[in-house]
Amino acid sequence: MKDNFKVFKPADKMQFEFTDLIAGYVSDFNESEKCFTLTTTDKRSFPVLLTDTTFARLMRNLDEPYQDATGNLYQLLSQNGRMAFVFGIFYPQHDGQYTFEAKQIDFPERELGKFRFEESNWWANQAKSICNFFVRAQFGDGEIDYEKYRTAVSLGGKREVNSFRQETDTISRMIYGMASAFMLTGEDIFLETAEKGVEYLKKHMRFYDVDENVVYWYHGIDIDGDKEKKIFTSEFGDDYDAIPMYEQIYALAGPIQTYRVNGDPSILRDAELTIDLFERFFKDKKGEGYYSHIDPVLLSPDSSSLGPNRMRKNWNSVGDHAPAYLINLYLATEEKKYKDFLEYTADTITTHFPDYENSPFVNERFMDDWSHDLTWGWQQDRAVVGHNLKIAWNLMRINSICPKKSYEEFAQHIAEVMPQVGLDVQRGGWYDVMERRLHGNQEYYRFAWHDRKAWWQQEQAILAYEILYGIYGKEEYLKYARESAAFYNTYFLDHEDGAVYFNVLANGLPYLLGTERKKGSHSMSAYHSVELAYLAATYTNLLNTKKPLTLYFKPMVNGFKDNVLRVQPDILPVGSVKLQEVWIDGREWKNFDADKLTIQLPAVEYRPKVKVVIVPKD
Repeated sequence: MKDNFKVFKPADKMQFEFTDLIAGYVSDFNESEKCFTLTTTDKRSFPVLLTDTTFARLMRNLDEPYQDATGNLYQLLSQNGRMAFVFGIFYPQHDGQYTFEAKQIDFPERELGKFRFEESNWWANQAKSICNFFVRAQFGDGEIDYEKYRTAVSLGGKREVNSFRQETDTISRMIYGMASAFMLTGEDIFLETAEKGVEYLKKHMRFYDVDENVVYWYHGIDIDGDKEKKIFTSEFGDDYDAIPMYEQIYALAGPIQTYRVNGDPSILRDAELTIDLFERFFKDKKGEGYYSHIDPVLLSPDSSSLGPNRMRKNWNSVGDHAPAYLINLYLATEEKKYKDFLEYTADTITTHFPDYENSPFVNERFMDDWSHDLTWGWQQDRAVVGHNLKIAWNLMRINSICPKKSYEEFAQHIAEVMPQVGLDVQRGGWYDVMERRLHGNQEYYRFAWHDRKAWWQQEQAILAYEILYGIYGKEEYLKYARESAAFYNTYFLDHEDGAVYFNVLANGLPYLLGTERKKGSHSMSAYHSVELAYLAATYTNLLNTKKPLTLYFKPMVNGFKDNVLRVQPDILPVGSVKLQEVWIDGREWKNFDADKLTIQLPAVEYRPKVKVVIVPKD
């Protein structure tokens, strides 16, 4: 037989077909040639070919039906500047170049310039769907009973009943999500889930030290029938047999967000006693900042039993206070001591974390004297991309009550540098852990283990650039906010089983192996995904698209001090928003201060349901 066809033979270099993703903006569509140009965020252009099997989709939210766009694909591609994610195949050519054929195209805009995730109810609906997923996963169709709660939840939303560990932080994080979902939707099931979770934490995970008059929180409990075994110290390798600061911090996250809704004085008391623990035992009284670990016997950071964690400081011990609970505690009380605490953490971060003479990333781990710890555990001399963005986001929040040029300069510097090293400019989305420095003749900052992208790091980028744009109005910030939100909402939403994926591959496909396959784990609950929904709704509506934001509260009788409910959704620029309308139990209520965003509650002997509408002042 005689062959009459050509066979491509790869040269001795990278020359083979592969599937990948390009994110960018459409231009130069040629219908007759079935091709168009896609220009990435950093201005590189790629010719894209259509095939007979190319299909297209419009972005959809959780619980929305599939939205096909194949029928009007040509019309969409004819709109120059439209954002698109194009998944396709690169084919090598004999001249060493590649052609790229599109197989799947995702459009985040319904109309040009009208992004789905900027619709006023997008994020509230997403929070509702995620929290419904976790209510079903943990409690089924029955009553909300936290004895059923399990840390591990499968991809499909099933409690892993053979795992009997209940971890304090994951319960607290789920509580945060439930309280936030109630604030966005007013659905009582979410508040019930939050409040019952708080009571469960207080009963089972809270320890009041009578001698020291402080509260600290168990790592978790193991359930065996009617028996429970309390796990005092952490059992994770990095923190084994110690009390890590971050676990104590996140134990407060859910209760404090719930306190914003109901004003339960017992929550405030526990928070105050936990903060006393921080101030008396974790704080560096001779220097600055907070230690990352204390030993369980002497409550000392200087115990030899702590090993590599002895007298160490890190991002979590200083930076996690603000986003996890402290900002929300300030919003609920407006007490000066919490404002001062926020300023102290922001000053510490601004002073010690920048390291731009050596790296585009901040340094995250320190010795007692704030010299750099570059040999600790998994981190070594590595950066967590999301922590850099988290610093920018939270400095801008704190700056609105403690304005300082140093906060603004640091946050804006992070916002300028991170896209150059932590953003995937080819596919969209933000990377995970990277080496902080180049070595030898390297030109590209290396990934520590992989080039996957975690859901929570996308959150930090979205919120950082949303608030930066809302404050400064720079179009570059809006571009990065939209690109980040577009990637997240295109690739992290699980439309089959619900909620969001833990990780996706660089090309956006979900990574479903090991712990990262799960929807609930030590690292994941309904926290970051619903925090994103709550705050993206706040920043998008009030700062960016200038739309109203509706929130709900349900105060306890005589809960809040002086019967005053504070409803500012986040620390926003002074004078940027006002309280426009208030309803109590469905009836209009006029006793409120529009500029201070406070409500004088009625003197009633039951829990009223409060609905508020907050609007931009412009």
